[in-house]
Amino acid sequence: MNLQFNDEQMTECKRLVARYPEGKQKSAVLPVLHLAQDSFGGWLSTEAMDYVAQILNIEPIEVYEVATFYSMYNLKPVGKYVFEVCQTGPCMISGSDNIIQYIQQKLSIQPGETTQDGLFTLKLVECLGACGYAPMMQVGKIYREHLTKEKVDAIIAEYTQQAAHQQ
Repeated sequence: MNLQFNDEQMTECKRLVARYPEGKQKSAVLPVLHLAQDSFGGWLSTEAMDYVAQILNIEPIEVYEVATFYSMYNLKPVGKYVFEVCQTGPCMISGSDNIIQYIQQKLSIQPGETTQDGLFTLKLVECLGACGYAPMMQVGKIYREHLTKEKVDAIIAEYTQQAAHQQ
């Protein structure tokens, strides 16, 4: 196995596992998967999931089950900014389908795809718990609410500019 946490990441991993009783290290699978995703390029390869299983002393399938169930885990490479657009009832009633279509058109990508420049990925997700602010999406840890085409344009411009300044 080539993937390995560095010393700082391994210290954090041990801290996460220590939050659970002896013999219950499987309970740490969610936070350790987050750590792995953050540590290994923003997504979870099979190798990364196998590494988590090894660390937690559980079967790889137990990790795969979790990683494939939750939309917060990326199972293939993603762009620098992931637009996670809610597609459940309240957001759909408020026009998220139009927002999804607009993002697809604006960025020339389909759900699950990344722009050619590697900046944006469009991901359709289930409820993000902000129904009163529909339609909405999450970008990183930030909720973008009451979306309109104009707001989407401003968000794309903001992140494009932010990426340009980070180079």
